[in-house]
Amino acid sequence: MVLNQKGEIMISRQYRDDVSRVAADSFRIQVIAAKEASSQPPIKRIENCSFLYTRHLNMYFVALTKSNVNPALVFEYLFQKIRVLKAYLGEEFDENSMRNNMTLIYELMDETMDFGYPQNCAVDVLRLYINLGNIKPQDEPEPEQLTKQITGAIDWRREGIRYKKNEVYIDVLESVNLLISSSGSILRSEVTGRVQMNTKLTGMPECKFGLNDKLVIEKESTAGRKKSGVEIDDCTFHRCVRLGKFDADRTITFIPPDGEFELMRYRVNDNVNLPFRLIPAVQEEGQTKASINLKVIANFSEKLFATHVVIKVPVPKNTSKSKIKNSFGRAKYEPEQNAIVWRIKRFPGKAECMLSVDLELVRTVRPKAWVRPPINVEFQVPMFTASGVHVRFLRVYDKSGYQTNRW
Repeated sequence: MVLNQKGEIMISRQYRDDVSRVAADSFRIQVIAAKEASSQPPIKRIENCSFLYTRHLNMYFVALTKSNVNPALVFEYLFQKIRVLKAYLGEEFDENSMRNNMTLIYELMDETMDFGYPQNCAVDVLRLYINLGNIKPQDEPEPEQLTKQITGAIDWRREGIRYKKNEVYIDVLESVNLLISSSGSILRSEVTGRVQMNTKLTGMPECKFGLNDKLVIEKESTAGRKKSGVEIDDCTFHRCVRLGKFDADRTITFIPPDGEFELMRYRVNDNVNLPFRLIPAVQEEGQTKASINLKVIANFSEKLFATHVVIKVPVPKNTSKSKIKNSFGRAKYEPEQNAIVWRIKRFPGKAECMLSVDLELVRTVRPKAWVRPPINVEFQVPMFTASGVHVRFLRVYDKSGYQTNRW
């Protein structure tokens, strides 16, 4: 069911008879009215009934059950449900748009779940026979083809796709979470990455994809030729990937959806190549003044550049005024974050920049030593992977044997 911020039921659908609408009152009183949604886990057990919920804007999407279900499955369905509604109602759909499209939403509820079991959540398939909202009607498919696609194993790709030029675009996008202490030592470094693909292929091709995974490299390398690989953790894949083959021999094989999609996500914790080196210097002058000097050095090639660089330098909570000097970019004191936030749109490789901050502090009745929290840095560097992950190969197999351009 879907509730608004007042706890009123906007839409509800019962797939079994073990839970009633009366249970929504318990959820409204114990979760929404008690304001637990932002501070407690999104699972609540009330009167032998499990409530699993997530939020979109000011609305609560809640799943109720008395059975011992897999919570990951329930949350994945809720997230997919919101994704489907975004496709039909817009990215920022709200309570009014929900109320104005009741018929559409009930139809989507019946198509995406049956007797409590998730069914078809693929927007490309749903749009073939549900053409309301923002979804434009496509050419009417043959009834036999539509039935086969709805009930078939490959519901993310329809048959009969034709392109004059067969192309595949692939990108590896990474974000680095880095914590550095006031002395310049690295406290934590973690890389989370994703492989983004855009396929324009004819027919029903099968793709084979390979990264420089450490386990695969060690298996393929001979005694005389040892190659280094990257130890990849926590892989999650698009549902088109055949997990059985990946578990057996770490090969990623799949029949890709048509168009743009996210193939996989991964995480790397070891041997992270940090694009930046930070040299901080903090000096406290009594209880009323402090100064911070920060030098940032780009370690990557001068042919590359970083974008959307955000450096958050913590300051004492009793800071009243700040005088900031920086070589380039924009820096300002943001009291709500207790930090100097330095934003740089474009940072060239091998470049250096300086930040100098003079702080005025308010004298406190009970002075406490400043613990100097770590500096936080966020950035993006195109054509550079901090984890060292790169694409080794991408092969496309089709019965007709056409040539494919890979980018």
